[in-house]
Amino acid sequence: MPRYDFRCRACGSTFELSRPMAQSDEPAACPAGHDDTVRLLSTIAVTGAAGAPRPSGGGGGCCGGGCCG
Repeated sequence: MPRYDFRCRACGSTFELSRPMAQSDEPAACPAGHDDTVRLLSTIAVTGAAGAPRPSGGGGGCCGGGCCG
């Protein structure tokens, strides 16, 4: 089950919740009971996994394949 990061706007705490993807956008109360929370973007979703192979480029297409003059 996916884990989602949330931040409480009232107290500033950050917390995680495991929930089905179908419930990913539902509101979440912080552990202190505040309801004013926002879901944070995952670092992996923004930058990719650490150590993941990087694209090397030149994978075809007109300019990638060398047909541009």
